[in-house]
Amino acid sequence: MNIITNLALIRRYTIIAQVGMLGGLAVLAGGMYLSFRMPERVEISMIALFLGFLLSQVGIYYSNRYARKPRPDELLNRALKGLDGRYTIYHYSSPTSHLLVGPSGVWVLMPRFQRGEISYTNGKYKQKGGNLYLKIFAQEGLGRPELEISAEKEKLTVFLSKTLPDDNLPEVKAALIFTNPSARINISEEETPPAATVTLDQLKDAVRKTSKNKGISPVSLEQIQDLFPKPD
Repeated sequence: MNIITNLALIRRYTIIAQVGMLGGLAVLAGGMYLSFRMPERVEISMIALFLGFLLSQVGIYYSNRYARKPRPDELLNRALKGLDGRYTIYHYSSPTSHLLVGPSGVWVLMPRFQRGEISYTNGKYKQKGGNLYLKIFAQEGLGRPELEISAEKEKLTVFLSKTLPDDNLPEVKAALIFTNPSARINISEEETPPAATVTLDQLKDAVRKTSKNKGISPVSLEQIQDLFPKPD
């Protein structure tokens, strides 16, 4: 498998993560200090605490994606190791953050690090369990991945349609991958989530299974890979 990673972007966002985390802690500490030194100026300490929390959340967002080791791109590379040279994975080098292109098709890969039980009911993903402290101070909530998946697939389809003829326009597939070893996926067979919802160790099998049923031709594969950066 070929791997193409935009390292310059990762370095840039890693700096933002560090500034956000350290700056947020500094402002939070300042707000606590002011609350003791000037208890009558409640509004100043409250503003400082709010800004500190906001900065720390920005730091958490960028840290989870670009600074935490192993990074999401590194985890995906490991999970897909063993795919042959017809596959290429693009990290931060295409319209979507993580893109896999190969005989099995065009895949939007969306890694998530949440723990606990992951389910999908009534058109929404839900998370149960996990540490409440970590949810507030150390990681983001699950959010609405079903909406993100739809938006990313649409964005990539529009990008491809500007260059490829309609008869060569592939179906864009998606995989929602939970990288935390403590994550458990519990989705009823009656439900149809908008993406293959798997743990990290299930990802490669999901990709290979699709290549047997809904793959793309070598000609289409070459046309699509020509749209993105080439391996060195």
